[in-house]
Amino acid sequence: MAKKVLIISTSLRNNANSEILAKETERGARDAGNEVEFVSLKDKKIGFCKGCLACQKLGRCVIDDDANGITAKMKEADVIVWATPIYYYEMSGQMKTLIDRANSLFATGKNFSEVYLITTSADFSKGVVQTVLNGVNGWIACFDGVEFKGYVEGGGLDNPNDALNHKDLMEKAYNMGKNI
Repeated sequence: MAKKVLIISTSLRNNANSEILAKETERGARDAGNEVEFVSLKDKKIGFCKGCLACQKLGRCVIDDDANGITAKMKEADVIVWATPIYYYEMSGQMKTLIDRANSLFATGKNFSEVYLITTSADFSKGVVQTVLNGVNGWIACFDGVEFKGYVEGGGLDNPNDALNHKDLMEKAYNMGKNI
């Protein structure tokens, strides 16, 4: 059965490796017959959560910026795929900010039951992804019936477009999308 897949690319860099892998995941998910929407945070205006909790009553954030539209897409998706570069062994700040701004999903409900992750980093040592996995799994734990389904980790990617030179990584990203 076809799923509604939302891929959120959080890198702001042109030719970002995490976005390249996210596009390959998108291709795989489309080839599998899913309905896929790709959202990039480039050029999006997303302010910090104020912690006012008004979203719990209103069903949306009181800050009028791009986060509300993205959160609405998150609410309707069956599957969410996050793609982030790893900065200082953690998810990008813009990814964390969007997660915080999606707080309205607790009050309004959500459709998604599956979450996937794509990470890239200059460091290629084992365990680089662990703190990002902890953060994503912490977010997932706040929702009933949501399961972390898998990830693709690209290490040793220093420069823009480096992911294109790693066919095995491109294949992993494609296959993750194909198997959503």
